Amino acid sequence: MIKQRITERLGSIVEKYCKEKGLTESISFAVEIPPKNIDADFAVNAAMLLAKKIKANPRVVAQEIINIIMSEMADFVDKADIAGAGFINLRLKNEILYKELAAIIEQKEKYGSLASNNKEKIMVEFVSANPTGPLHIGHGRGAAIGDSLARVLRHLGYNVTKEYYLNDVGNQMQVLAESVRLRYLQLKGDEVPFLEDGYKGEYIIDIAKRLISENKNINAIDFKKEAVKDILATIENDLKDFSVVFDNWFSEGGIAVDKDKNGKTEVDKACEYLQSTGNAYVQDEALWLASTKFGDDKDRVLKRSDGRYTYLASDVAYHKNKFERGFTKLVNLWGADHHGYVARIEACVQMLGFSKEALKVLLYQLVSLVRNGKPVPMSTRSGEFVPLKEVVDEVGKDACRFFFLLRAPDSQLEFDLELAKKQSGENPVFYVQYVNARCHSIFRESQNRTDLNTEPDFSLLNTKEERELMKQLSTFCDILALCEKTMSPHHFTAYLIELADIYHKFYEKCRVLGDDSKLTVSRLKLIEAVTIIIKNGLGLLGVSAPEKM
Repeated sequence: MIKQRITERLGSIVEKYCKEKGLTESISFAVEIPPKNIDADFAVNAAMLLAKKIKANPRVVAQEIINIIMSEMADFVDKADIAGAGFINLRLKNEILYKELAAIIEQKEKYGSLASNNKEKIMVEFVSANPTGPLHIGHGRGAAIGDSLARVLRHLGYNVTKEYYLNDVGNQMQVLAESVRLRYLQLKGDEVPFLEDGYKGEYIIDIAKRLISENKNINAIDFKKEAVKDILATIENDLKDFSVVFDNWFSEGGIAVDKDKNGKTEVDKACEYLQSTGNAYVQDEALWLASTKFGDDKDRVLKRSDGRYTYLASDVAYHKNKFERGFTKLVNLWGADHHGYVARIEACVQMLGFSKEALKVLLYQLVSLVRNGKPVPMSTRSGEFVPLKEVVDEVGKDACRFFFLLRAPDSQLEFDLELAKKQSGENPVFYVQYVNARCHSIFRESQNRTDLNTEPDFSLLNTKEERELMKQLSTFCDILALCEKTMSPHHFTAYLIELADIYHKFYEKCRVLGDDSKLTVSRLKLIEAVTIIIKNGLGLLGVSAPEKM
C-alpha cells in the first residue's frame, strides 16, 4: 500500500514538526491523488493546516516540511514541490514502482491479501428476501454488493461468513400458504375465490401443479412448507447463476418457533434478557423496547398486548444469536426503505452489551431499468417486480454484476440493458475484460520468440505511459483499503475502468513485441501484471476475466 506507507511516514514527519513548533497535538492531514495535468503522484495538505495552527505563511511551512521529506524520505520520494497556496506535491522514485510491479508478478492472486494477519470473524448478511417469490433486480443489486464485499474482506484476511436470513414465519407465510392452497383447489376444479391480498404470480400456480402431480391428499399437504421449499430452490438457483453462494441459510423459525427444554424460544429469552437489564418494560400489557435510551426517536413494541411478537423481537434475538456464534462484526445490507429501522437495531445491539461499532448497516438504493433511452416498467399490474433471472439471462451475469456495482450503494442506479449487451468499448465491463483478452493475445503471439528467455529489467520502463500504468497497478491495495473503510466494493469498477483507459494509452504508444528483446521482456512482464490485477479485481466483483473475446 504505497499511499498508506507515504501517509504513515509523513505522519511521523508532521508529528516531529509539530513538536518543534511547540504544538501539543499533531494534525490530521490528507494524502490525495492530484489532477492528471499535475506532474506528481500525491498531493498533501499538511502545510496549509499547520500554517493555520502556528499562524505562518503556508508556503514557508511547506518548504520547511519539504526539506524534512527530502532528508528523511529520500529512498521513497524523487521530488517535492509547492503548489498553489501551500499544497505539497510528491513524485515517487521509479524504483518504488518497480518493486511493486515485481511484487504483483510474484504474488499473483495473493497480491494485497492479508490472509495470515487477520482472523476477525465478520458476518455479512444480505439479500434475505422473504421466501414468497423469486428475486427481483433490487435483490440482485444487494446480492452483488454483499457478495463482492465479502470477497474483498476475505482477501484482506477476515474470517467472513455470508448468511441469508430466512423470514419463514408470520402472517406473510400464512398468506403464501393460503395462496398456494387456493390455486391448488382451483386447478382441481373447485370454484373458490382467491385472496384479495394473495400472491398472484405464475410461480404459485407452478407449485400447485407440482403438488397435484404428486397425488397427495390435500389434508396431508403442508402448503407453507411446500411453497417455501420450491421458492427457496428457485432463489438459490438464481443466486448460483449470479455467482452468489451463501455459507449459511438461517431460519427465523429456529429462533421464533423452536423451543428449548424449558419451552422457551430464543425470542422469549432475548426479550427476557432485555427486561432483566431494564432495557424493556411492560406498559398497557405490551412489552416495549426502551430504544430512545440509545438514540431512537421513540420506544418500540416487542410483544403486543395479545401476546404476539413483532418482527423487531425476532431481529433482537437474531442479532443476539449472531454474537453468540462468535462474530465480532456484523454487516447488514438492507434496501434503502429500511432507513428508519437502523436506529432501533443499533439500539438493540448496544442493549445486548455490544458496541455500536460492532454493527454496520449498509443501505442501497433500488435500480431503474432503461432500454434505448426509455424507462422499462419495473412491475406488472399484479405488483411483481422484474425478476433478477430475466435480466441475467438477457445481459449475462458479468455485465449484470458489474453494472450493479458501478455506483455507491446509496446512489440511484440506472441500468441500461442495451448498453450492457454491447460488445464494444462503450460497455464498461466489456472494456475492462477486453484489456485482459488483448494482453493474452500478445502472450500467445510472443510464444515462438526464443529471445525472450531473459530476466526483465524494469528500469527500461521509463516512458510516461509505462509509468502511469505501473502507478495505477500499484494502487490496487489502496483501493482494497478504501473498500474496507467504506464497506463498499464499488470502488473497484471505477479503478478497473481507469486501468483500462491507461492500458489503452500505453498500447497505442509502446510497442510490446519490438526488436529490442530486453525491452520486450520488460513490457511483457508489465502486461502480465496488468492481467493479474484485472483478474484479481474482476474476481473481487464476481466477474470473469476471459482470455479470448
